[in-house]
Amino acid sequence: MALYFISHPDCLQHLTPAHHPERPRRLSAINDQLITSGVDSWVHHREAPRATREQLLRVHSAAYLDELSREVPAGEGAVCVDGGDTFMSEHSLEAAGRAAGAVVMGVDLVMSEPGSAAFCAVRPPGHHATRDRAMGFCLYNNIAVGAAHGLHSHGLERVAIVDFDVHHGNGTDDIFLHEPRVLFCSTFQHPFYPHEGAEARDGAPRVNVPLPAGTRGEGFRAAVREQWLPALDAFRPQLLLISAGFDGHLEDDMAGLGLVEADYEWVTRELRALAGRHAEGRIVSTLEGGYALSALGRSVVAHLKALL
Repeated sequence: MALYFISHPDCLQHLTPAHHPERPRRLSAINDQLITSGVDSWVHHREAPRATREQLLRVHSAAYLDELSREVPAGEGAVCVDGGDTFMSEHSLEAAGRAAGAVVMGVDLVMSEPGSAAFCAVRPPGHHATRDRAMGFCLYNNIAVGAAHGLHSHGLERVAIVDFDVHHGNGTDDIFLHEPRVLFCSTFQHPFYPHEGAEARDGAPRVNVPLPAGTRGEGFRAAVREQWLPALDAFRPQLLLISAGFDGHLEDDMAGLGLVEADYEWVTRELRALAGRHAEGRIVSTLEGGYALSALGRSVVAHLKALL
């Protein structure tokens, strides 16, 4: 069984304003912990390709892609593209293209090697980006691009996306709302940004589990065990994709959950077992949130050890 670690130096070139939580040091913190823990010697490193326009158009509108291209600033500095906290610098679209392309590569790798898994250490994150809107630090919806690639290029009939970021993956949910071949499962703090996910909506089946602030590992594990896993077993995914956000960590002051490394290891082991039952072990995970640098690095290492 191979575990692929997919990244690219371009992902460091997406620059945000000083003190912005989504910063290049996030990837450096992961790489440092990878080396310190010894996990670096266990993984197979790959450089992410750029997602093609065709691949992006499966989940984003042409008008949105063109609008982002027009927004790219020349030279130093960053511009806000959502009226809030989502920024673009001169090389941000190259970074975003690599981030989405990493998930596409991960899908190709695990589909060609049953039993294998991939982790995409990329930025900017993606799960808030909708079909035609940047938001929540996200430009392209990386996990959605990968899922659509699995459906289109590998002829899959059942793809599951699970999202344990502290924020609801509203962009992913919206993109696949009426796609019965994709099951979306999410846990998230509520009420909290983006203030969606808890309401009932018509569309394809999904399992959105809002968690109150202060929820710790026991509550998170109960949600996964009682609500995610039965739905995932019934769906029998041929490919399992993970939006791996680690901002629910106890040390991460961006939010109010109380998860620790052992919780991320536990949920990854449960998902690994589920993929073994239904998807020949095929898992692709991609980085979403996680802003307390030490906790992020340690949590990713725990996640990778469980994938192994």
